Amino acid sequence: MIIVGLLALVACANAHTAAFARGMYCQGGPNPGQDDQNTNTVVVPLYNLPRSQWWFQADRGCDRVPPAPGVFLELPAGGSFTVELAHNRAQTTLSYDGQYTSQWPDGGNHPEDWKGPGNPPDCIQDDGAMHTNNQSMAAGTAFAISYVSDISAVTMENLVVFTVLPNTPWKRIATYAVPRDLPPCPADGCTCAWLWVPKGCGEPNMYMQGYKCRVTGSTSTRRLAPAQPPRYCPNFNECTRGAKQMIVTRQAEGNNVDIPQNDFVSYSADWGFSPGAQNDIFV
Repeated sequence: MIIVGLLALVACANAHTAAFARGMYCQGGPNPGQDDQNTNTVVVPLYNLPRSQWWFQADRGCDRVPPAPGVFLELPAGGSFTVELAHNRAQTTLSYDGQYTSQWPDGGNHPEDWKGPGNPPDCIQDDGAMHTNNQSMAAGTAFAISYVSDISAVTMENLVVFTVLPNTPWKRIATYAVPRDLPPCPADGCTCAWLWVPKGCGEPNMYMQGYKCRVTGSTSTRRLAPAQPPRYCPNFNECTRGAKQMIVTRQAEGNNVDIPQNDFVSYSADWGFSPGAQNDIFV
């Protein structure tokens, strides 16, 4: 009963969403050497911060709490990988043998057509911040990869978005496609980031969550092209082609996109991101 009460308290206090998986930074919380199974450190969004603080969640020290040596988020070339979108580690299979999980990020039960009303009007808010009215309006999330092992060597130009999953976050289980030509990582692995820019329904924030990752089953010798900032392109001919940077928006510094009038920033076709594996990212 104590654990259940604690989980309910945490969910109500700060119910946002992050991607939980082996290889993530801050899996056990922000304190190196500790392993908190009930942590929600990584779910806190990024808003109006200087670059030194939003970059890989440095504002809470997550860039300094890597996974244990040899633990990676594994990316099968030409295949797919799965993460758990949740409001708290306790609501995933990474804690308590998964006993507090459900199909949904909050560990609760909801109808398949889960939708508002809420506050703001028509937004799903009874679980916290899903940042959407319904599944069809969920903005989409993405992963990016940098072929450097040291997180301090990652730059906007060498961190390339390689997969996009439309209409997420939604349910807890989320599966992302991997480009078949993604080459192997260095011996100490690559650095990856999970990315999300909510599409309305609450504070206009963003996410950049770090992982140690490695590509498996690849013999490719292709190289990733330098990432360029995405552009708003309701007309396809105006899109940024090829390798694209993560979207940085509504921060105190480092923003790389202009917010269009009467529209949103998102990992979607309107910003040049196709659904699934991004197969145009190579030199």
